[in-house]
Amino acid sequence: MKRILIALAFLILPGLTLAAGGEGYPLLTAPIDLHNKASLQKGAKLFVNYCMGCHSLEHQRYNRMARDIGLTDEQVQQNLIFTGAKVGDLMKNAMPKADAKQWFGVIPPDLTLIARSRGVDYLYTYLLTYYEDASRPYGVNNAAFPNTGMPHVLWQLQGMQKPVFETHKDAEGNETKALKDFELTQPGSMSPPEFKEAMRDLVNFLAYVGEPIQLERQRIGIWVVLFLVLAFVVFYLLKKEYWKDVH
Repeated sequence: MKRILIALAFLILPGLTLAAGGEGYPLLTAPIDLHNKASLQKGAKLFVNYCMGCHSLEHQRYNRMARDIGLTDEQVQQNLIFTGAKVGDLMKNAMPKADAKQWFGVIPPDLTLIARSRGVDYLYTYLLTYYEDASRPYGVNNAAFPNTGMPHVLWQLQGMQKPVFETHKDAEGNETKALKDFELTQPGSMSPPEFKEAMRDLVNFLAYVGEPIQLERQRIGIWVVLFLVLAFVVFYLLKKEYWKDVH
């Protein structure tokens, strides 16, 4: 019994951690769709252009990605590889880890499994909730990850936004401020709806990278469940046949 309770705790606690978000800020629902290959292709383009300078996908190969998201090896080589890498190589960036440690104080993490470890809703919220904060080293903060050390690399697309707080009073009259929304102070090259769609594509791509076999697993799972249902019917009829003389 004790072992069962411990196992349940390990299953439940990570989910509670992810659902909490950053300092109570509610997580947004990421409208991802792994069947949407156009979205996956756009997400791949965003990743290699804006994220891969620092982050890598060390467990994903270019040619595997090409096959899964509907691109040819030639298209990937011409449009998604900006180094001397070959289409069969792993998606590693060119930044030496020693230099990254010196420049940023920490090695930027590999993002192959980030969607599985943190959740797609967290990633979507994180990408959308950068805001101006002059007290931070890069002049920005994040609602999903307070005091983040990562600069807002997508600011040219989104623009810059400031936080909008609302004040709450408790029964004793004490006031607290809560982050309610954001107000655009400097427009980017994309409108807010366009930027949300772009972040949907990026998170969609990272969700695919975290488990490339996911759609195939789900397809096989449906057939397995149907087989088990059919087998149950057959076994039940056999049981009745074997036991009818006993009763």
